[in-house]
Amino acid sequence: MPDLAFTKMHGLGNDFVVVQDLGEEWDLTPPAIELLCDRHFGIGADGVLIVRNATVPGADYRMLYFNADGSQAEMCGNGVRCFAKYLVDRELVRGDSLAVETLGGVKRIDVVRGADGTMETATVDMGEPRLSPAEIPTTLPGPRVQDAALETEYGIVRVTAVSMGNPHAVIWVDDADATPVELIGPAVENHPTFPNRTNVEFAEAASEGEGEDRVRLRVWERGVGETLACGTGACATVVAAVIDCRTGRDVTVELPGGELFVRWDESDGHVYMTGPATEVFTGMLPVPGE
Repeated sequence: MPDLAFTKMHGLGNDFVVVQDLGEEWDLTPPAIELLCDRHFGIGADGVLIVRNATVPGADYRMLYFNADGSQAEMCGNGVRCFAKYLVDRELVRGDSLAVETLGGVKRIDVVRGADGTMETATVDMGEPRLSPAEIPTTLPGPRVQDAALETEYGIVRVTAVSMGNPHAVIWVDDADATPVELIGPAVENHPTFPNRTNVEFAEAASEGEGEDRVRLRVWERGVGETLACGTGACATVVAAVIDCRTGRDVTVELPGGELFVRWDESDGHVYMTGPATEVFTGMLPVPGE
């Protein structure tokens, strides 16, 4: 096998190894993904993005996303912005809009370019949130899971469950910084009521000023752990905030790695996420024969 060409990118500190594989030469196993993401023995990342040719009409390219533990996920909000930047900056797509095929559906993206033509920010149409327990999926009862009591080894937490193509459990807290995310996060992620596991959001409503809604957010990502940012988590949190009557539909989400702007549009029911993406470096990685 040839050496593996890769690009290191991040969206607000949520970092990825990007591998272009249009010829489908690479079959990266879960242990290989884990090695690439290892911050001591590999490149270091929260996940791996694979660039493939689209398999459905209307999409420009296909994004495969793998968590740092080697498991495959349906979607990644920060990842899809990095994916868009990768395509735009290499002129693999032309114009200021593109469509990316994911396991969570086709995501349409509008980009803003800098003076040099490279992408600075992207607005991703994340589609309509899914709220029924079967679509999330969860075995928690009800037509939708809103402020539901979930018993854990650390006591009862109350969750609002949302799918943005991948599962999320949003927990409202008084102080996001003081919350023991490293304890409660894995307890909820692996709770038996979420058969595919779940991402876990710890959200603190922090409205500042008339007409400006803000939420402080920490995220425990399924298969990764706590990350500096989570795009789908920010979107799920805004949906939960509207459902739980904590904010309006236009919200700035403050994450440890920076800010995302999220709008749950009332006219079409879609969630739109706007934020940056950054390329860090490129490289070649020797691949052992085994």
